[in-house]
Amino acid sequence: MQMTEEIVLYATENKIATIALNQPESRNALSDALLDALIAAFECARDDEEVSCVVLASTHETVFSAGGDLGGFAEELTADQRYERLARFPALFELIGTLGKPTICAARGHVLAGSLGIALACDLIVASEKATFGTPELNVGVFPFMIMALIYRNVPRKKTTEMLLLSERIDASEAERLGIVNKVVGLDDFDEAVYEWAAKLASKSPLLMRMGKDAIWKQQDMDLIDALDFLRGQLGEALGTEDIREGVSAFFEKREPQWKGR
Repeated sequence: MQMTEEIVLYATENKIATIALNQPESRNALSDALLDALIAAFECARDDEEVSCVVLASTHETVFSAGGDLGGFAEELTADQRYERLARFPALFELIGTLGKPTICAARGHVLAGSLGIALACDLIVASEKATFGTPELNVGVFPFMIMALIYRNVPRKKTTEMLLLSERIDASEAERLGIVNKVVGLDDFDEAVYEWAAKLASKSPLLMRMGKDAIWKQQDMDLIDALDFLRGQLGEALGTEDIREGVSAFFEKREPQWKGR
């Protein structure tokens, strides 16, 4: 299946859905239209039973996204209109977190401002050695309110505060050291590295992947004792699935598992 929109490209192959930001002339500025198209694309991937993994990428050679649409920030709106408009960011973050399918952000180029929040909402980030990451909003009189919750949940507190207040970019190696990025590869190896991880994720049991993803989302801010109790229940449910039995049988029989999704 392949669906093409003017500002977002969507394609599926080998159980992998690729969603690509496709507004190079604006450096993929996160306009209302682009965010709506992203939400629609992720919903499509979520609802497609043939999709087991989602890759979020960009068609721009050097920029993943430059962040929010500054022109939209300058519009005269009422307080209610502004609040309603800004619902798109939390809706997208929650959609990615509760997708039930693993997500990889393919950060070939610069990941800036609001797009850093979108990247961090994904489960994994593979970056090229040319990518940079940053929150430059204060340089233009804006503060990165919407994405700071995601940054603080992924990056040490003092470093996050430094990023938010100084508005300086960090390179891919520093992003990997801080835990923003999972893997940094050269440009020549970038596409292959992304596909290799996507293919591995797509080969897992879709049922156990969904259960695991849901558990990651729900337990991340629980108190320890509450999290342990919740996860015990999740493991109990998982042990009752056919896919658990199939996975164990395949291991001992030295064959590839045939997932049933139940």
